[in-house]
Amino acid sequence: MEGHRITEVEEGSIAKELELEKGDILLSINGSEIIDVLDYIEFMEAEELELLVQKADGEEWEIEIEKEPGQDLGLKFEHDLMDKERVCRNKCIFCFVDQLPKGMRETLYYKDDDWRLSFLSGNYITLTNLSDCDVDRILEKKISPLYVSVHTTNPDLRKRMLNNRFAGDVLKYLYKMADGGVKLHTQIVLCPGWNDGPELDRTLADLWKLKESVQSVAVVPVGLTSHREKLEAIKPFTLKSAAKVIDQVERWQRSIRSRHDTSFVYAADEFYILANRKLPALEDYDEMHQLENGVGLVVQFQHEFEDALSYILKERIEIKAENIKKHTIITGKSAEKVLSEMVSRLNRVFGLSYQVVAVENRLFGLSVTVAGLLSGSDIYEGTKGRDLGEEILIPQVMLRKGEDVFLDGWTLSRLIEKTGLPVVPVPVRGDLFLYKLLNIPFGEVE
Repeated sequence: MEGHRITEVEEGSIAKELELEKGDILLSINGSEIIDVLDYIEFMEAEELELLVQKADGEEWEIEIEKEPGQDLGLKFEHDLMDKERVCRNKCIFCFVDQLPKGMRETLYYKDDDWRLSFLSGNYITLTNLSDCDVDRILEKKISPLYVSVHTTNPDLRKRMLNNRFAGDVLKYLYKMADGGVKLHTQIVLCPGWNDGPELDRTLADLWKLKESVQSVAVVPVGLTSHREKLEAIKPFTLKSAAKVIDQVERWQRSIRSRHDTSFVYAADEFYILANRKLPALEDYDEMHQLENGVGLVVQFQHEFEDALSYILKERIEIKAENIKKHTIITGKSAEKVLSEMVSRLNRVFGLSYQVVAVENRLFGLSVTVAGLLSGSDIYEGTKGRDLGEEILIPQVMLRKGEDVFLDGWTLSRLIEKTGLPVVPVPVRGDLFLYKLLNIPFGEVE
């Protein structure tokens, strides 16, 4: 029995009290081998556990534990999944990783396609590398929800788009999971001339047949960088073609809404911004299942901002303009209009002088306009020589999660040094953005 090597034991944890140490190997729990982290999580729900642990000297300890249901032991392992991650086997025509410039962090070029990360982290998977054992485990454990990149349900077209001869089996897997009670959230990366128009109608019709399982469908535009050498030719969306997609999605929404209490399918915010169309109402996004996909994110941000502003005005919370620094808010081209309108309103109401600066993406190319893909060097080059006031605000999503590092390897401290100004990451929440602009501690308005 190989087991799982322990790399860290948390202070004050059950494992620490039991004198487990870094380097020990967890062999089994309750007599069962731990295949991956899903087994481990399931065992943590139990009140009584029997651990078999191999110590550094080879001695095996049998340890009986009584604990609260759901209480963790405080162990970290060599692999987060307690197993090797499943790598992507596709060569999708629209893959963003294949469009990255050279010389970036190695981890950015890694393509995962692991159903366990889909469940644990909301990562989208293609279902092209599932084994029979994987399917059995998903159904046996009722792993739900899973996030699936469908793109098209036309088998031949999906094979071509994913460059994988197994990609045409997607409906087979979707029906298996539906029959097993697994809930699914799906996405369609739309490529003009490939899976749009009648092909999009076909895909939506097939997914609607699985409505008891498929909870939502996000339709998002293909992201194209300027680093597409030797890759399949794909046209970008234009104002006109983006408007056609919106019209098509909204026809589906009206039809479904006339019979059911859901919109089911949602177009990404980027389509509305590109088409210069008014965004839908907040309630049209239902339970906001696709926020991480840029679906409804702008509308939610606006509502959070407006609700917080209304509260401040209603409660007459004092705002002293003289105590507020002059900020420059950095964003991408796609969010410039929305943020500028919000900031201009604040300037008028409170007598402030904030500015929004939309920075062009030099790293990936000018067609990439979302703020989250701006790099540190983009920000510096795009603001060099401008009067930026006393402080720079950036959305937190520009930085690697849990770190102060941009996509191009620039650190936050390097940007601060180069600009000579404080650079403050702000969560992508409208209320927190407002409180930061008005210099109001969050605790004062909770």
